[in-house]
This record gives sequence, structure tokens and C-alpha cells, in this order.
Amino acid sequence: MTPGDGPATPPSLDELRRDAAHRLAALPHAEPWLEAELLLAEATGCRRETLLAWPERIPAPEQARRFADLLARRLAGVPIAHLRGHQAFWKQELRVTPDTLIPRPETELLVELALDLLPATAPLVVADAGTGSGAIALALALERPAWTLLALELSPGAAAVAADNLRRQGATNARVIRADWLAPLAPASLDALIANPPYIPNADPHLSRGDLPQEPLGALAAGPEGLDAFRQLIPQAQICLKPGALLALEHGYDQAPAVRTLLAAAGFTAITTRTDLAGHPRATWGLRASGDRASMFGSPGSGGVCRGTP
Repeated sequence: MTPGDGPATPPSLDELRRDAAHRLAALPHAEPWLEAELLLAEATGCRRETLLAWPERIPAPEQARRFADLLARRLAGVPIAHLRGHQAFWKQELRVTPDTLIPRPETELLVELALDLLPATAPLVVADAGTGSGAIALALALERPAWTLLALELSPGAAAVAADNLRRQGATNARVIRADWLAPLAPASLDALIANPPYIPNADPHLSRGDLPQEPLGALAAGPEGLDAFRQLIPQAQICLKPGALLALEHGYDQAPAVRTLLAAAGFTAITTRTDLAGHPRATWGLRASGDRASMFGSPGSGGVCRGTP
């Protein structure tokens, strides 16, 4: 600074955004421009659209400090969803913590499948096994008020987050049940089961990349082939689903043949695989064996949902 010059002008929103994107480009698996905008929006309390519409604005000093802190933590490897404390899924913003899997866009395919395949106004009982943050259960509960959603989760931390998300979004037709998969459910008590179980092989190098090291390992990895959770869940589903009821599962891009084989071995019929937006086989569904497919749409069983209920 030369004599007579005033203090340096603080950086504008656009200058902060550009500098952050440049620095984030060095972070593996990051989306630099998107993440820079999300962190800036979080620090300033503004919508992304506002930041882009008024790039010349100077943020308040405390906002700039908050942004610098968020950026430093992101560059240190903290997932952006954990920094913001929430993540978009379907039409909602969900609270997420290190106790939960971060909801991802490809899992929305399971929501689409359920909405496409099940009748909208029937009083169905639908379970979301391994609900995590409650993403699938919440989306279906809000889209289908006539349904009853059971959000099943073993982890106490994740179950608490799911319950909070359901409460915050007003999903009164959904509830969280602490469960090891379907253990507490009565036979033939479900009209449909939707699940995004862990399916990454234990030794897969992806577990050490990107956000995955910061997410709960039990929600990601499942044995040497990534199939252990399917081997547990599918036989339980065969018991808890009504005849003709729907089972829809997310899986890895190369696991569709194995999942189809497991479903067929358990007696499921009409087995079908659907691809995600990237063209990868991502979800496979089937029907519990029945001579009458319409039974999938029947009313909830009179014996109750949980074992031992009147």
C-alpha cells in the first residue's frame, strides 16, 4: 500500500466464490463451483440464486470468517453435507450427521419405483429398511399420505436423526422403529419393502476416497462381495411381505445379476432391474411369490405390524 491509499477493499461474493472454486479443484472428487456456491450460501444465509444475481456485494466480516472456516474444513476432507448439516433429497432438505449415510441422487430411483408400482390411495404399510437419515421413508410419506411408512434403523444415532427429519417435515404417517433389518416385524405384515442396504465390498478402494471415509462404515460395506446385507434382508423380506408384495433394492452398478439370483432363489417373481440416470443398473425389484399379484395392494394384515402386537 502506498502512502495515502485507503484500506484494501474486502473481496466480493464473486471473488470469494472464484477463489474457493480454484482451491477446491485440488480436492479429489469435489465439484468445485457447486461446492463453493453451497458453502458461500451457508456462510451468508443467502440463496445461491441471490449470490449469483448480486456478485459484487461485499459480505459482512463475520460471514467472510464463517466462509473461510467452512472452506478450510472442506479442504481438510469434511463432507460438504456435514459442514452444512443438511442435504437435499427428493423434494426435501434432510438433516444429516456423521451417524448417517449422506443421501445421494441415485437413491431417488427407489422412491420413483415405489410411486410408479404401488397404488397411491390404498392404505399400504411400506417399510424402509436401514433408513439412515429417513430419506426414502420421508419422501414416500409426504408423497403418499394414505400409506403408513415404517423407517427401520439399527443405529441409535441414525434413528434419532431419522425421527427428527420426519418430525420436522410433518410426516405424521411415518415412524421410526429400532430394528436389525426386519426382526421385529410380523409375518405377512408389509405391502412393500424398499431398501438401500450397504453393498460395497469390504476391500473396495472407493471406501477410502471422497466422502466415504467420513460416513458410517456399516452403512456402506457388506462383506467380501458386498452382498452380505442382501443375503440377510431378502429371506426376512420373504417372510414379512404379503403374498404378491413388492421388494425394491438399490445395489452396486455390477451387482444386478447377483441380486436377481438371490431374489429368484428366495421365490420372488417378476424380477426387474432399472437403470439410474447414468445408465447403470441400480435398482432391482421383485414380487413375493403369489398366484394373485393384486394381493400386493390389499389392506394391512389384521395381525398387526410388529411381532406380538394385538
